[in-house]
Amino acid sequence: MPNSFIILFRSLLMFFITLLLVRLIGKKRSSRLNSFNFITFGVLGILAALISVGLIGNLVLGFIAFMVWGLLPIALDYLGLKSIWIHDLLYGKETILIKQGKIMEDGLNQVRLTGEELLRELRSKNIFNAGEVEFALMETTGEINVLPKADYQPVTPHDCGQKVAPQTDLQTVILDGKSLDENLTTIGLNRGWLNLQLERSEILLSNVFLGQVDSSGDLYLDLYDDTINLPQPKIKELLYANLLKIQADLTAFSLETQPQDAKDMYADYARKLKGILKKTEPFLLR
Repeated sequence: MPNSFIILFRSLLMFFITLLLVRLIGKKRSSRLNSFNFITFGVLGILAALISVGLIGNLVLGFIAFMVWGLLPIALDYLGLKSIWIHDLLYGKETILIKQGKIMEDGLNQVRLTGEELLRELRSKNIFNAGEVEFALMETTGEINVLPKADYQPVTPHDCGQKVAPQTDLQTVILDGKSLDENLTTIGLNRGWLNLQLERSEILLSNVFLGQVDSSGDLYLDLYDDTINLPQPKIKELLYANLLKIQADLTAFSLETQPQDAKDMYADYARKLKGILKKTEPFLLR
């Protein structure tokens, strides 16, 4: 068999074996690698390349070394789930860099980080004063996470005692000018509904790069032609406006109606609807 076919066969074999091992090691390891995983993946890549081109004379020994480097991290990773000591030995522990606004010089020396590098990391997180930081930790991946002091954290609706509508996933129904019928069916819609929405906006399907529908039925469109501004439908806002108008009409009826029983009925309905509006406002107004 010619050498080119041998190299092709070895390369394909090592590719799929390496792919399998990477999947077994886990997805979380591919996003942010610590030093242990970085070395593991690097050695696996080098061994796979050497075996593929035949630079390792004894193929069996090369394959054994490859499998050791592939399977041993998986076994150690499993043991790390059972033992905190083994986990810390393999991946290390986070290091405190700032505590209650005070920089921990011992922590900086431990991770070999200079003060200027720490300040640069803080600036990247929109923090220009180290005294505003409650805690700053360096994770085992080298990433620095920062918790600002309570006085410097952004105000949230929860802090104000306000309820907000839960965020829901958008369903993509148009991509690259083509409708995705399966996604439409998932949210209980069909192509007829989509065509009607496009007709109302006077837009052709082929001119739409991206179309997404939220849980309220609002259709967001992004066109190939960015110079065209499309008014986005606001179903929740329209519903709130209609309810507000009904509540105002009921209040007006209660003032204009002469019979006392009818006046009280309209006033009671207006009061109830006002309470409904107060409860649903966080969910209807975004």
